[in-house]
Amino acid sequence: MRRILKVTDANHGSQEQSNTDTTGLDDAPLTAYESSLPGFLGTIDNGISRIESLMLAAGVLLMAANTMSNVVGRFVFQSSIFFSEELNRILIILITFAGISYAARHGRHIRMSAIFDAMPPKLRKLMMIVISLVTAVFMFGLAWYALQYLLTQAGRGRVLPALQIPVWMPLVWVPVGFFMTGLQYLLTAVKNMIEKDIYLSTNVLEGYDDNEQEI
Repeated sequence: MRRILKVTDANHGSQEQSNTDTTGLDDAPLTAYESSLPGFLGTIDNGISRIESLMLAAGVLLMAANTMSNVVGRFVFQSSIFFSEELNRILIILITFAGISYAARHGRHIRMSAIFDAMPPKLRKLMMIVISLVTAVFMFGLAWYALQYLLTQAGRGRVLPALQIPVWMPLVWVPVGFFMTGLQYLLTAVKNMIEKDIYLSTNVLEGYDDNEQEI
């Protein structure tokens, strides 16, 4: 993680930066995530981060192990694992919906920022708060509809052909992922309300590598 002294932009002037990641950095920090939000908000933020990390790590490792085992079984023992495809589908759902929250935390979602970047700093900060709040509302709405769909599937009593587990169980990660993403955007809005800088997420400052001066 680099310590940024100042960001200089022809359109926006100079903006003091704190010791925080910027979007221009492609590599995620190797150290454990620690929220910069105060008090109980920081506890929530850290808790979401731990859940994301656990879900992503477990999903990727299990998918790799499942795929490798299936390949070994097919070419060495001439017998595939009968539930391998279904298990990978479940893990893809897990990784996808844990990943949207993780991407929001690290400011990695695609942004259409041409108009936003042309605004003065105060207006950009206001826009970031509005964008974060509106996105949070949409994420919570999607979580609600996903939960309703989950309950509908649970009421039908269907099971997966190979694993013989209820169809609704793998779908649990969908509302969970949307809900965690909504919380992340809500915390981003709070972060921008209490800090003077502009934050794309709770721990990522707005900025680009070509504008940074390192010390």
